[in-house]
Amino acid sequence: MTILSHEKQIHEVETTIRQLQEQNKNNPLWTKEELLRLERKLLDLKKRVYSSLKPWDRVAICRHPQRPHSSDYLECCFDEFVEIFGDRTFRDDHAIITALATIDDKKFVCIGLEKGKDTESRIYRNFGMAHPEGYRKALRAMQLAAKFHLPVITFLDTPGAYPGLSAEERGQGWAIAKNLWEMACLPTPIIVVLIGEGCSGGALGIGIGDVIGMLEHAYYSVISPEGCASILWKDPAKNADAAATLKLQAENLLEMKIVDVIIKEPLGGAHHDPAVVYEGVKQFILDQWEFLKKIPLNDLVDRRYQKFRKMGHFVLSEKNP
Repeated sequence: MTILSHEKQIHEVETTIRQLQEQNKNNPLWTKEELLRLERKLLDLKKRVYSSLKPWDRVAICRHPQRPHSSDYLECCFDEFVEIFGDRTFRDDHAIITALATIDDKKFVCIGLEKGKDTESRIYRNFGMAHPEGYRKALRAMQLAAKFHLPVITFLDTPGAYPGLSAEERGQGWAIAKNLWEMACLPTPIIVVLIGEGCSGGALGIGIGDVIGMLEHAYYSVISPEGCASILWKDPAKNADAAATLKLQAENLLEMKIVDVIIKEPLGGAHHDPAVVYEGVKQFILDQWEFLKKIPLNDLVDRRYQKFRKMGHFVLSEKNP
C-alpha cells in the first residue's frame, strides 16, 4: 500500500511490530503482554496522527491510489447492477458509469465518475475527467429514472471535466449547464454521494441533489488546491495553503450547508477498511430513500431548488452598506 507522508512513523512502528511477531514464532523473546502494549501504543499513535491532519493531508487521503472508486461502490453496495452505455449521439464515455441497480429489491439508477485503478484503467477512464458525451450519457440515465419513477444515486469523484479542445468543440460547458438545469427540476429523488474529489463543474454536472452525503476525507471545491495556488500565488509550493484557504473539507461544507451528511471513514481513510465505508454508504442511501420517497414530487423539486438557491453568504461592508 502507498504510504502517505503523515503515515511514515505509523508505517515504521507497524513494520517493527510485524518483525517482532515473526521473530517470536521461532525464538519467543517477547511476551504477549509486551506485544499487546506495543499494539496499544501504535493505536494511540494512529489516533494522535489522524486527529491532527492538515487539509493538505486529507486531500492526499482523498487521492490515495487504493481509495475505493465508483465501480467499487456499485459492486459492494448493491446486490446487482446492469450497466447502461452511450449517449446516443457521439460515443460512450468511460469516465462516467451509468447503471440500473438494486439493494434489497429496491431499484435505483446509479451514475458515477470513475478514475480507474491502475495505469491501463486510468487511461481508459481518462482519469475520471468526463467529456460532453459523458454528461449527456448521465442525463439520459436520469431521464430514464424519471420515466420509470426510480431514484437517482450519483457518486462524485473527479479532478474536473476534461478541459481539452475536443471537449470544448463538442460543447462541454453546454452539456454541464444542461445537466444542472435538468437535475434542478428532475421529477424523481436524487441522492448525491461525494466519495473522493469533487472539483468544479465536472463534479457539479451530476451533483445537484435532494440530499448530499460526503465521505469524511473527501473534498468539494470550485477548483483543486494546485489550480488555486497557481492562479492566486503563481507558486505550486502553496498547495497546502490553498487547501486550507478553500475550506473544502466535509466539516466546512456541512457548516456552510453545502452538504447535508458526513459519512464517517475508518481511522486513516476509506482505503484502510473499505468494507466499513461500503456499509456506511449503503445505509446512507437506504435511509435517505426512505425519507425522500414520502415527499410529494412537486414539493421535492421545489425543496431541491430552494436548497441550492439559498447557498452562499455575503457580508455588507461598512464602507458600502
